[in-house]
Amino acid sequence: MIRKLSSPVPGCVRVVFELPSGVWADRISIAGDFNNWSESATPLRQDRDGVWRAMLDLPAGTSWQFRYLIDGEWSADYHADGGTASALGAPKSIVHAQLPPSVAVAEPAAARPSRRPLAPLNRTAKRPGLRPAA
Repeated sequence: MIRKLSSPVPGCVRVVFELPSGVWADRISIAGDFNNWSESATPLRQDRDGVWRAMLDLPAGTSWQFRYLIDGEWSADYHADGGTASALGAPKSIVHAQLPPSVAVAEPAAARPSRRPLAPLNRTAKRPGLRPAA
């Protein structure tokens, strides 16, 4: 499963790659165009809920081919945005670094409307139960 979120990195989309807790493995990593097909650069970590996860901030508007390496065996993600085959016919998955319409993109600070300044506190007003300092 792949989730896409707003990234704290400007111009990027945070892509979360997940495999369910039912995947029994000692090691899982993801290799693709984004890490030069390195088999060890992007490991998935198993969280307390048992789900395997890895997060990448990818440039918005780009597409990337990838595959999972599960205990030495290559596997495609058939829930990805698309798929293709390698020169040898092995399946590869494709992820598009685009936010779905339902995910709000954080506006840059300059684009936000300015807020009215707060009125200064009236520190001389008496409040019940408070005594003046001696």
